[in-house]
Amino acid sequence: MGEVNIAEGGSKDAVAEGSQGLKDAATPEAAQADKEARGDLKESKDFARQVSRETTTTEAKQEESMMEKLRHRFGIENQLFKEILAEFFCTGLLLFWGDSSVAQLVVSNRMTNEWVALTISWGVALWMSVQMSIRISGAHLNPAVSFFLFTQKKITFRKFVIFSIAQTAGAFCGALGVFVLWYDGINHFDGGKRQVKGMFATAGIFATYPKPYLTIAGGIVDQIFGTAILCLGVATITDKRNGIPPFLQPACIGFLLVGIGTAFAHNCGYAINPARDLGPRLLTLCVGYGWETFSYNEYGYFWIPIICPMIGAALGAWLYEFVIGFHLPEAQTYQVCKVEERESGGADRTFKKADQSPSHTSNSDIRQDSKETDKLIRKL
Repeated sequence: MGEVNIAEGGSKDAVAEGSQGLKDAATPEAAQADKEARGDLKESKDFARQVSRETTTTEAKQEESMMEKLRHRFGIENQLFKEILAEFFCTGLLLFWGDSSVAQLVVSNRMTNEWVALTISWGVALWMSVQMSIRISGAHLNPAVSFFLFTQKKITFRKFVIFSIAQTAGAFCGALGVFVLWYDGINHFDGGKRQVKGMFATAGIFATYPKPYLTIAGGIVDQIFGTAILCLGVATITDKRNGIPPFLQPACIGFLLVGIGTAFAHNCGYAINPARDLGPRLLTLCVGYGWETFSYNEYGYFWIPIICPMIGAALGAWLYEFVIGFHLPEAQTYQVCKVEERESGGADRTFKKADQSPSHTSNSDIRQDSKETDKLIRKL
């Protein structure tokens, strides 16, 4: 019981001391000191948050500076070389993606829906390839497209030749990627015996081959018409006077190829691209398919997808210009600006005004190309 009394006595003393402390805190000086202490604590927390934000910002700047350093170190300054690299890589991507869909169709014994699988896959492949390269090289990805741009004086003959070589080399490498990826599947399908024609032929995975009924004249017409439609569509989509936003143009071109594939593929596989056919054909020659890849149909076909798309591209692009392009009104844009006026009473007022003006692109190269096209039109 004595221990309890001592404890109780100690508790009373503590309560008394606490009460005295509260009374002391109630004085103005103590309240001011307490306020200052709380202010110091708040400033300390604010400082900690500021330090945290500065640390995060510093880390972001360090990451950004690292990427900028890598960009400056590995970025290519030569514009032509950048364009060649873009055409090479993205044409290779197009062929790798598209021919892989054909390989899947062949080695699966055509278990997938032929037209849907092929046309959609090629369309998406073109969409992505154009999206990747359009701001660097213009995303030609096709010697026929480069050729029609040359006929309109939008690129030089030198660039047309260089782009065509880069595109064909890219197509070769893309087809090589398909051969490596599907090597086991091809062996399983043809038993390791590479064939150009017959029940177990696999050369058609890479290059195009005509149906048995197709004549040489029929093949020529097929490639001219198919490529003309392609380039007519490309000219329509990329003409700024039609008002299609640049970010939508790659998707539109991809869907254009889907439409062509669903309507014009049966005769000979809608090559409509010399690089798309020649590059993979050279690949099949190198990996064991033999010279028959060129001598097929007594040399009556291999040259058709190389030459005829050039003719069709020029016809389609110029057909668009003469029938539609030359007659379109100039695209209009509206620029909103602030205008200040003084009213009759002496008060100033500010309002916004929209000025209508022809659209212009900030790309000086495109403006120069347009001038060259106008000169050619005047000569005609």
